[in-house]
Amino acid sequence: MKLTLRACLGLLMVLWASVAQAMCSETTVDLRGEWGQARFSVEIADTDETRAMGLMHRERMARSAGMLFIYDRPTAPSFWMRNTLIALDMIFVDPTGRVSHIHHNAIPLDETPIPGGENVLMVLEINGGLARALGLNVGSEMRHPRLSQDSAVWPCAQE
Repeated sequence: MKLTLRACLGLLMVLWASVAQAMCSETTVDLRGEWGQARFSVEIADTDETRAMGLMHRERMARSAGMLFIYDRPTAPSFWMRNTLIALDMIFVDPTGRVSHIHHNAIPLDETPIPGGENVLMVLEINGGLARALGLNVGSEMRHPRLSQDSAVWPCAQE
């Protein structure tokens, strides 16, 4: 009887770990703060080619969608809106998942550099005006499996 109970408990723990890990997905980003919580379906840009293309030539993007730029190591990225047809909010995130800077309503087709600051590991682009509408601010937290779960302020295994 003890083996069966241990086996059941072990199975439950494995299932719970799977459910907890499922809270994070490569194709979603969760954000939270005093303002509440939001989830975006994202395309990943994690190579030089995909980061260079970004959201160029898109005429629209769903309200709950975005693009997540992921760097191999913390950097000081700078963006522009060349060939980008929609206004975007750019959310710059440090290696712990904390929002360090937000650039609101980047102007379509504008080639003026948009610096994100130092120590940026990820940048989330969403529709322009949405960050303010949600109340998203510096200090908000992001959850994604490509953040180091050991140092993340909101690890994937938490709810």
